[in-house]
Amino acid sequence: MARLHAIALLGLLAAAPAQAADDAALVHARELLDRVILFDGHNDLPIAIREDAVAKGDVSKYDLRVRARGNTDIPRLREGRLGAQFWSVYIPGEMGAGFARMELEQIAIARQVIADYPDAFRLAGTAEEIRAARRAGRIGSMLGIEGGHAIENSLPLLRAYYDLGVRYMGLTHNTHTDWADSAAQVPPRHNGLTPFGEDVVREMNRLGMLVDLAHASPDTMRAALRVTQAPVIWSHAGARGVCDVPRNVPDDVLQAVPKNGGVVMVTFVAGFVDCEIAKITQPAMARYNMARRAAKTEAEAKAARAEFEAIAQNLPPTPIGRVADHIEYIRRVAGVQHIGLGGDFDGNSAWPVGLSDVSMYPSLFAELIRRGWTDADLELLAGGNVLRVLEQAEAVSKRLQAR
Repeated sequence: MARLHAIALLGLLAAAPAQAADDAALVHARELLDRVILFDGHNDLPIAIREDAVAKGDVSKYDLRVRARGNTDIPRLREGRLGAQFWSVYIPGEMGAGFARMELEQIAIARQVIADYPDAFRLAGTAEEIRAARRAGRIGSMLGIEGGHAIENSLPLLRAYYDLGVRYMGLTHNTHTDWADSAAQVPPRHNGLTPFGEDVVREMNRLGMLVDLAHASPDTMRAALRVTQAPVIWSHAGARGVCDVPRNVPDDVLQAVPKNGGVVMVTFVAGFVDCEIAKITQPAMARYNMARRAAKTEAEAKAARAEFEAIAQNLPPTPIGRVADHIEYIRRVAGVQHIGLGGDFDGNSAWPVGLSDVSMYPSLFAELIRRGWTDADLELLAGGNVLRVLEQAEAVSKRLQAR
């Protein structure tokens, strides 16, 4: 028995330095995030409020001052050291019609959230306004459209969204638009962008709205990089070289990003960053997308979603290191100036262990600190790169409008 106690004691002593190192890395991460702007590229809180069984779109019935039912609320945002957020205003392309109405409803929800908690959020339209919000102790808030079907093939509607605070638009989501191909729908319809799709990109450049290539097919990515005059983003994506998921970014595109100046904001969704999880979720997602497109009623659409969610709730665990693997891979291929973070909280159900809500960003930074990342590189990842992209897009907009 004494020998067993001795062995146990040796084990505890051996573990102590590792635990101390872990604590030191987490303290270091929190201190770093306290002095920089952590800027996340994608959070689906507005659609979570709209679909919440209690709130049903009523912001007053979804109290963000206490622990909310989803991944996001103000106490956890503060704990996570979030300084700026692109709030996703998402509508399913599978609806087939009524996109503008639902998009405006989503924008209204997002803006109401920002207005109802002025001590926590501040609507921002520029990089400097993001910095001003941070100086005031607020989370700088911009809107991002997920899916170009929202503009209903109308450039004037695109301009109206910009005026309402939208600062990026994803060209596609899980369905093709009339002018751009999605990564999630086969076969391709346009082999990238149509001439009108190229006009959309040019008008986004003129407005100062970032082109978001998350969910776009690789050919759409390549076409957009060819046409755009401003840096692009992927608001929530992974590296295909780490996990071969259709919506992740292939190596040849990553290699083209430095010339463009854009940023790939790495998602935390287990099914996109963990190849073993993807083997389960990708076929399920394909079935869901087909069923969603075929659904003729809202009940059929909800049933398809429930089937997918049931699978997502019973997945094996994903370590936080899988997200770090994607970050490091993109750094090797594209460079540290071209990486950011786009968690996709409140838009999915399967998260890495230790990275399942907005309070946990420091844990990811601690993982990278343990891997030897410098503060300078971590500051670029946190938000420095995204702020630089915003400023460059603003400069392109001024130049184009001056013409």
